[in-house]
Amino acid sequence: MLNLILMALRRRSASDRADHADEDLMDRFRTGDVQAFERLLQRHEKAIYNFIFRLVRDRELANDLLQETFLRVVKNAQGYSRKAKFTTWLYTIARNLGIDALRKARHRRHPSLDQAQGADPEGRTLMERLPGKSDDGFERTDAGELRVRIEAAIDRLSNEQREVFVMREFMQLQFKEIAAVVGVSENTIKSRMRYALENLRLALADYAEDLPGAIDPVPARSRA
Repeated sequence: MLNLILMALRRRSASDRADHADEDLMDRFRTGDVQAFERLLQRHEKAIYNFIFRLVRDRELANDLLQETFLRVVKNAQGYSRKAKFTTWLYTIARNLGIDALRKARHRRHPSLDQAQGADPEGRTLMERLPGKSDDGFERTDAGELRVRIEAAIDRLSNEQREVFVMREFMQLQFKEIAAVVGVSENTIKSRMRYALENLRLALADYAEDLPGAIDPVPARSRA
């Protein structure tokens, strides 16, 4: 009976905490409430993993960095101040770990478009999987191929452009939040986003008619 009561209380506690702000949960965790940390983990681990993965493009490494990110949250919990939005603090930790990993792996090169891609069951190269002519000689446009092209184009962005693009388009962060994470001005973030979009439009120029709301590509003037 006691176990049932405790389980009910825990469920009620979890339900009550569901609507608590991240900053409140962090305060609770700092005072010893482990369930508050579990709630933060549940809320943000998927988004943080996706963010890290799109930075480093390596699933195993992204998993390692995800764990390290939340270990840093635990280790540095007492140093956290409510003056900073929790998600800004969290993304800053994840971003710094990702950037450090990229710097360490700088000597590694991205796979060539002509190298076989293990994820493809037919062993085709990425270049072979890009859009071209179908067997009947007509140009073809396929959603899967477009997705591959978009991913490849994002990979070719500079680190600075890619991280801003990912945080804005995939994480749905505001420019002000991104600026706080990256540590530069909001105008700089907007500039990097603009150049990222221009580079993507240029890389996907042959898909202009297939892209929702696409406009004529504008040559990128900067790689900043």
